[in-house]
Amino acid sequence: MAAQAKGKAPVIPLTERLEIVRSVRFVDAAFVETVPDKLETWQQVRFDVIFKGDDWRGTAKGDKLERDFATVGVDVIYFPYTVHTSSSLLRKVLDGLADSA
Repeated sequence: MAAQAKGKAPVIPLTERLEIVRSVRFVDAAFVETVPDKLETWQQVRFDVIFKGDDWRGTAKGDKLERDFATVGVDVIYFPYTVHTSSSLLRKVLDGLADSA
């Protein structure tokens, strides 16, 4: 779904990202989202908290997410944008390494 949403494949493969999240001691379980409707995902999994990047905060989609999840008691937590972590920059570096190989 990440490739669909952003138009390019993630730098870190899905299985690795899932394992990273699962290894966090505060995480009870981590699942691969298979449908774009997050409330539909909640109906399948029944989680207590959803985490989104703070680029969603104050947007129409973020406001809808908060309204939808307020009706079922799910907290929406926003992670701050990571200025020092850039997938675009990492992709450029990796492409440069591949070109020089």
